[in-house]
Amino acid sequence: MRTNVELDDALLEEAFQLTNVRTKKELLQLALQELIRARKKRNLLDLSGQIRFADDFDPEALRVDRRVSG
Repeated sequence: MRTNVELDDALLEEAFQLTNVRTKKELLQLALQELIRARKKRNLLDLSGQIRFADDFDPEALRVDRRVSG
């Protein structure tokens, strides 16, 4: 999708310094990916403490001992 936007030059310069991207397109794509990742993470954190497990749920029973090889 082609879109024309007016961006703050100081923000662009700082963002370029903090990343390894070279173009505005790459920078905006990275920014959108980071925004989405951060919001999804925050949404998961919002669920913290709201999930109730069954009384007989044993998380240790689900774990695999990784020290034991094949």
